[in-house]
Amino acid sequence: MSDFPQTLGELRHSRHFSEERLRKRRVKDEMRENLMQRLRSDGPVFAGIVGYEDTVMPQIVNAVLSRHNFILLGLRGQAKSRILRALTTLLDPRIPYLSGCEIHDNPYDPLCSRCKQLVQEDPEGARISYLTPEQRYVEKLATPDVTIADLIGDIDPIKAAKGGHELGSEYTVHYGLLPRANRGIFAVNELPDLAGKIQVGLFNIMQEGDVQIKGYPVRLPLDVAIVFTANPEDYTARGKIITPLKDRIGSEIRTHYPASLHEGLAITAQEAWTQRDGYQLQVPPFVSEVIEQIAFVAREDKRVDKRSGVSQRLPISAMENVISNAERRAVRSGEKIVVPRIGDIYAALPAITGKLELEYEGELKGADNVSREIIRAAIARTYDGYFHGSGNMNQIVQWFDLGGEIQMRDSAGSQEMLHKLRSIQGLLDKLSALNLTGKEPAEMLVSAAEFILEGLHAHKKIGRSEERTFTAGEKQPRPQKQSFREEEDEREFRRQRRPFN
Repeated sequence: MSDFPQTLGELRHSRHFSEERLRKRRVKDEMRENLMQRLRSDGPVFAGIVGYEDTVMPQIVNAVLSRHNFILLGLRGQAKSRILRALTTLLDPRIPYLSGCEIHDNPYDPLCSRCKQLVQEDPEGARISYLTPEQRYVEKLATPDVTIADLIGDIDPIKAAKGGHELGSEYTVHYGLLPRANRGIFAVNELPDLAGKIQVGLFNIMQEGDVQIKGYPVRLPLDVAIVFTANPEDYTARGKIITPLKDRIGSEIRTHYPASLHEGLAITAQEAWTQRDGYQLQVPPFVSEVIEQIAFVAREDKRVDKRSGVSQRLPISAMENVISNAERRAVRSGEKIVVPRIGDIYAALPAITGKLELEYEGELKGADNVSREIIRAAIARTYDGYFHGSGNMNQIVQWFDLGGEIQMRDSAGSQEMLHKLRSIQGLLDKLSALNLTGKEPAEMLVSAAEFILEGLHAHKKIGRSEERTFTAGEKQPRPQKQSFREEEDEREFRRQRRPFN
């Protein structure tokens, strides 16, 4: 930082921060210029945002280019907060401000009385500090107990007493979050939860660009970009967000869940904590797909509340729990490779049930039962993708029909389970559909074989107990064949009921 000007006099002679540029270029102009430069490079607008390239991102780009304050509408777990925080990448690497200023005053155009007096008294020696993009981002989670003082500011009697100032003096002001976001981005999460009278306090800053503190003649023409997030159900409900504030929001942008399994897998792979220490981890593709399908199935399930949504955090948390359960098994069994199985997904129920808001029908059945059925449906979908329906599994099904059974304990070691699985005729021959040759480590072969058994169970070809013992499926009883005498009696009964011609 020593390479940059440290006083106002040095700043005036700097090539990096010309007075004309700093006076005229407001934060929305800064974001617009940097965004246009990024668009010219043909790279992603924001790194780490997956699935919004053709839907949400173009609208955000338009809002920034239009210098709009905007709101992101979406259900939970749709990367709204991540997008807002990514806006800081559109800010300059550093900007100067007058040292010690609570609202980070522009050295060439100070707002507060303290900085105006400082520049007037020492126009060359006033000290300069610098802000990074992260320091220029202020975020507030809206709650019903937020006050105007929290957002805008208040008069501080202690400051007045210590400094000998009148209460109406600007020197007695304790600035709120919004003035402290001056020359930066101010974000409000869950806007509808902000009380109506507090929402009114945002009118001036959004339309006229200034705020007034506590009814005293203290007006600050702030330079700030304001962005919001909200749940669409709350946003459209009467009384949740006042109409004049809606009218002042330049752009309304709706987010969404991943549109395809591929996008969901990419997000989960990016966000889940999979890089564990000490053990080599290998997550089979079919296990990852089942975990991701759980979210897709849950979003379609009528027993799950659509207004609440199913957060993308569900497959992320489930993946982490699945890996941990496989890790626990590897530690106890002395295995060197951690390979999750389908059984580990059932062990990850605590990461699933808490993220499902159920309708009345689902509440009656219970979160655990609904989650288990959703997992089973996700297994069936994934199985169909590899085996195109039930596939030719007659030999395996017949083995169970003839009395075979096997218990797949999720705590059992791979060598032990592989020895048992080899007894099932034709099972290991089907692993080629999962892109396995049969020469892979035992951990991977057991995981693949269990996936096939779970797929057959999901399609009701074989049965499975709560103890994870696979057995023959329940067959529908066939109607017993009538004897010759019973058939004759039935024909006579019908003949007697036949109407006369």
